[in-house]
Amino acid sequence: MLIVMKKQVREQDLEQVKQFLIDQDFDFHQSTGANRTILGVIGDTARLDPRTLEALAGVHVVFRIPDEETR
Repeated sequence: MLIVMKKQVREQDLEQVKQFLIDQDFDFHQSTGANRTILGVIGDTARLDPRTLEALAGVHVVFRIPDEETR
């Protein structure tokens, strides 16, 4: 799962999303570019509803990465 943050995301909003992932027992990898910050969620994301993440402040869009078995 990839979480794309809004272009001008506030640091506190980014920290809240990261804390939400930690509280849900997920790990993540953060990639910060010139215009966007992307969080790659590590773990069994099947139990995580993307709409829940998209409702958090600072989140632009969430992409679920399909399992290899479903392709």
